[in-house]
Amino acid sequence: MHLALRARYAGGMTQFVTRIDDRLARAVDDLIELGVFESRSEAVRAGLHVIVDRERRKLIGEQINAGYKRLPETDEEMAEAHAHGRAMIFEEPW
Repeated sequence: MHLALRARYAGGMTQFVTRIDDRLARAVDDLIELGVFESRSEAVRAGLHVIVDRERRKLIGEQINAGYKRLPETDEEMAEAHAHGRAMIFEEPW
């Protein structure tokens, strides 16, 4: 392996090895031909980023929801939030 490439992988890059069905591989290759991705590796990285981000956001949403269930807003807090929302709308130049 070329020294620069070896150093790059040794410097914080982990390699995943996996198998996918032929249909999915062709679909990824089609995206590469269209210029959406430069390589299969780039496509896999992009997909993993989407999955990790989606799951992180889902977890955060569940934590926020659980917090509101533990400590729901009071009627006063909701009235204040509505008043601020109305004020922001009235300030808009439309």
